[in-house]
Amino acid sequence: MAAQTATAATQTQADPAPDLLALKTRQQAAWSSGNYAIVGATLQIVGEELCEALDLKAGSKVLDVAAGNGMASLAAARRWCDVTSTDYVPALLERGRARAAAEGWQIDFREADAENLPFDDNSFENVISTFGVMFTPNQERAATELVRVCKPQGKIGLANWTPDGFIGQVFKTLGKHLPPPAGTRSPAMWGTSARLHDMFDAGARSIRTESRLFKFRYRSPSHFLDVFKTYYGPVLKAFAALEPAKQEELHNDLHALIVRMNRSGDGTMVVPSEYLEVVITKQ
Repeated sequence: MAAQTATAATQTQADPAPDLLALKTRQQAAWSSGNYAIVGATLQIVGEELCEALDLKAGSKVLDVAAGNGMASLAAARRWCDVTSTDYVPALLERGRARAAAEGWQIDFREADAENLPFDDNSFENVISTFGVMFTPNQERAATELVRVCKPQGKIGLANWTPDGFIGQVFKTLGKHLPPPAGTRSPAMWGTSARLHDMFDAGARSIRTESRLFKFRYRSPSHFLDVFKTYYGPVLKAFAALEPAKQEELHNDLHALIVRMNRSGDGTMVVPSEYLEVVITKQ
């Protein structure tokens, strides 16, 4: 999925129109493979920081879009918000539901497509997504949906990987080995101010962005690759699509990227990955 979409160039008039429905079907299969919850749980601090950036108030209605296993949903619930957590992968919603039950939080988990949210206009004070909605094939449609379900003067909070950060570079490496369909836009474009203004200016009173770093901490570069090849659907699917010799080339390229960006100073892995924290205030 990300191997097919994450490094796509911005669509030009010369590009053929991509089959977005087929792409979404492949994406859903990718995110349903492996177990993203293993990776998602390590990103919890991002959800906490995003909720602080939004200055969530207790009792406010919050919608988490493409929520995965509920990283940001739990962060909002811990601030006593009324949270609805959505994703189009039922297995991930089940993992989120189990996490909420273990902590004793009441969260409404619902299966939903980020490009066609099953909620009325102006339903939520806050709409959030951490490394989720950025992967939608139809970016404009997804952005329109976020604005539509947010109340006037409400806030949309996003955490999106940037093109030049570590995960952005992982996507580019995957794309080098498995070129994306022509005409598709890179998910990492959501990590650029220019693209955000393109998609949200019409419905926004203000757009505030801040570059942040999440540090991937693993036992070693090889440990990171083992985890992502086993649990992170886009990487798992990329390796599965390649012949053994090409798999080795991809492994070597990703390993070299990690080593180049590693800041641990020992045999472990500490790799900062830039993401864009976004707070959009609706008109």
